[in-house]
Amino acid sequence: MPELPEVETVRRGLEPVLTGARLTRVRQNRPDLRFPFPDRFPERLDGAVVERIDRRAKYLLMPLSTGETWVTHLGMTGRFTLDGDAVGEFEEAAPLAGKHEHLSLCAVKGKTTTRIGFADSRRFGFMGLIATEAVEAHPWFSGLGPEPLGNAFSGSHLAEAFAGKKQNIKVSLLDQRIVAGLGNIYVSEALFRARISPLALAGKVSKPRLETLAAKVRDVLNDAIAAGGSTLRDFANAEGGQGYFQHRFDVYGREGKPCAGDGCHGVVKRIVQGGRSTFYCPACQKR
Repeated sequence: MPELPEVETVRRGLEPVLTGARLTRVRQNRPDLRFPFPDRFPERLDGAVVERIDRRAKYLLMPLSTGETWVTHLGMTGRFTLDGDAVGEFEEAAPLAGKHEHLSLCAVKGKTTTRIGFADSRRFGFMGLIATEAVEAHPWFSGLGPEPLGNAFSGSHLAEAFAGKKQNIKVSLLDQRIVAGLGNIYVSEALFRARISPLALAGKVSKPRLETLAAKVRDVLNDAIAAGGSTLRDFANAEGGQGYFQHRFDVYGREGKPCAGDGCHGVVKRIVQGGRSTFYCPACQKR
């Protein structure tokens, strides 16, 4: 499933095309994805102007001139595509491209019209339209913790959230109520950079080590965003390109390979925590 860096990469790809654009010729190809599309979804998008594109955790949020916010979760295989060359001047709705493209529209910005499609072969993604003033109170967002790239995320925040917690730190970091948007890949990578074992009990890790961890979480996310995210199977950015951070993984997917840490002669091990694969080096990641 795309994690924060992949969603942020998509946001940045859509931003110059959609910010300030008027949405037209909206076409919906099916009644639902993971959940049903909102009632009258094409009519409510058509003619609206996108004020900006935000990201919260793994969600894309586009506040509209209509007072509603268009929310998208990519799920496992959801992707937006941009096609400025093939748009032309449609008199009808923008044609759908392929059986897995479930939504298409045009974004008009000045004299430029760009066709935008949303495809999702496994249909685990979903979309919503929420009154902009009610977004923060919506069940999708009301329980989320701070953004890991924001000022509210720190070692102090982790120390407070983990106080007395007997759960391991890997699973604790995946709790979206503690920190929003972190996923399996980047938690494994951040724990390796901080030299903290994923088996460590969250409530037993010292505050200085948590400060280091918070910094490493930011570092690994920023590095991944700079590399366009990670492509393991399905992820592609809005221009159709793939991310490259998977070529820089220190531990994820490297079971049985030598540890990448300086001076460490350990071997990367894979275990299962919370139903997810965890990769780490037992030699240099300490409890």
